[in-house]
Amino acid sequence: MSSDLERRRDRLAQQLVDLQWDLGGIAYEMAIRDHFRLDVLNSQAAKLQQVDAELAEVERILKLGQAAAAGACPDCGALYAEGAVFCWQCGRDLMPRGAEAAAK
Repeated sequence: MSSDLERRRDRLAQQLVDLQWDLGGIAYEMAIRDHFRLDVLNSQAAKLQQVDAELAEVERILKLGQAAAAGACPDCGALYAEGAVFCWQCGRDLMPRGAEAAAK
């Protein structure tokens, strides 16, 4: 699983670089035309922020050395470390409750 996470980290790092490049290019093109569209900049920045957050979580899991015990959120697919109570991305409760907990 660690090598899967490392590949995912590398892919996300490249996506982050590409999105930063694109955001800079968009801002530059708007500047030279003296016509800024905040909706376009905000949309691109939101994509960048999402990838940055996912990359940070993957790096955190790798640093903790708990990659083998990590799972994926059943709702959004975001990775989580052992002992996580809520999904860092969508907020889903990851702890089994009630009858579910008793069955396990």
